[in-house]
Amino acid sequence: GSLAVLPVLAERLTLWDRWPASWPFAAQVLVAVLAADLGITLAHMVSHRVGWLWRLHAVHHSVRRFYGLNGLMKHPLHQAVETLAGIVPLLLVGLPPAVASALAVCVALQLLLQHSNVDYATGGADRLLALNRPHRFHHVAAPGEGDVNFGLFTTLWDRALGTHRADPARRFRTEDLGVAGDPDYPTAYLDQLVAPFRR
Repeated sequence: GSLAVLPVLAERLTLWDRWPASWPFAAQVLVAVLAADLGITLAHMVSHRVGWLWRLHAVHHSVRRFYGLNGLMKHPLHQAVETLAGIVPLLLVGLPPAVASALAVCVALQLLLQHSNVDYATGGADRLLALNRPHRFHHVAAPGEGDVNFGLFTTLWDRALGTHRADPARRFRTEDLGVAGDPDYPTAYLDQLVAPFRR
């Protein structure tokens, strides 16, 4: 639902009309994906370092296994923070609604792929793309170990920030995942909605 609002916002919010509307549609979508990736990566990284943001983000880390829908399982307030960080700069320069719609689809698909428990062959593409194999490092519960691979679409910003980690031989077990320091994190939806405000 939060992604469906992107084209609506794009229709109504423009501060400067600077969007490269004359470019081919695919190029516009690529620019939107890369720009959103930077904003989301930064918001994601900060969410691991600022207490109140971490409490919201911990809902996403509470799962104990990888599956595609985990990418969409987030606290609504944290989803709003990440979405705004990724989309506001684009809205300010006049992101067209059609490009915003394509971006929303790209985000939803990437979240499903990035968190899937599928051993798909990438031909080395996960050196550039933030696919499920490198993103698994991000969900390791051991203190300090999961503070890597924050990118949604690419590894570019993680490489620039020094937060990229890769080891193709590493395999993960259910016991490796979850919220560090809180093995009894709530699993019921309503409990997770209020958990950030109780802890």
